[in-house]
Amino acid sequence: MTKHLLIAGLGYSGMAVARAALAAGWRVTGTARDPARARPPAGADVVGFDAAGPALRQASHVLVTAAPGPAGDPVLASHAAALRDNAGLAWLGYISTTGIYGNRHGGWVEESTAPAPTQDRTRRRLAAEQAWAALAGRHAVDVLRAGGIYGPGRSVFDELRDGTARRTVKPGHAFSRIHRDDIAVAVLAAMATAAPTGLRLLNLVDDEPVESAVVVEHAAALLGVPPPPAVPFATAEAGMSPMARSFWSENRRVANAATKAALGLAWRYPSYREGLAAILAEEQAMAAGHPTPGGPA
Repeated sequence: MTKHLLIAGLGYSGMAVARAALAAGWRVTGTARDPARARPPAGADVVGFDAAGPALRQASHVLVTAAPGPAGDPVLASHAAALRDNAGLAWLGYISTTGIYGNRHGGWVEESTAPAPTQDRTRRRLAAEQAWAALAGRHAVDVLRAGGIYGPGRSVFDELRDGTARRTVKPGHAFSRIHRDDIAVAVLAAMATAAPTGLRLLNLVDDEPVESAVVVEHAAALLGVPPPPAVPFATAEAGMSPMARSFWSENRRVANAATKAALGLAWRYPSYREGLAAILAEEQAMAAGHPTPGGPA
């Protein structure tokens, strides 16, 4: 089989997957709303989302990173016929969110935990998951539920440098995270280990859910700057956006043991400590004019 990965949505995570797949010898095509403005990795092709039907009919593997809207999943809404026409389609991957588990008051959830979304956006995510899962009778379908995604250009370092970092203290309130490049590791492992058909639910989170303030404090120490002042959550909440308030309204710890066993992997960055150290090293290498292998060209 020709290994041809189509990534529906060359955004932050999609670009990382594209780079990793190209390095592993895959042919990669990505979609973009405006191909003229896209900046794909060298070697990847780009097609407009609305014109992606022919590429979807030819791809052996399809990864969907696009978020659903009120009308549902955009790929299925626009290109379901192209997917049905692809007799050689071996694998479908859908990047969802751990938000579908809802509020567990600090308790643990596993891959087998029943979803209980509490926000409109996570209800839409669950509906999109179910729509993709309905194709598992014909294809291998992996639903990859990602925690908070961070990495170069999207980390607390940026907030510390521009003065927007906040050290909100809410004891016992943990968030689960995943480094962008570990999403790429997981996607390549998922494609390599998929059965001919069937559904897998996978949690893309690192090994250590922690409080937000702990991450801010550690990042500040790595930069050699004082952390922002600690602010109790009850005080900080008044100035939060509705979106931020909705994130803080849910508290859960997400387990990943079954996912790592199914994919046969260990994370490159098993906690925020390794992830932040790698980001800082990459930023310093870029500033010195020596880009790291995993970083942007």
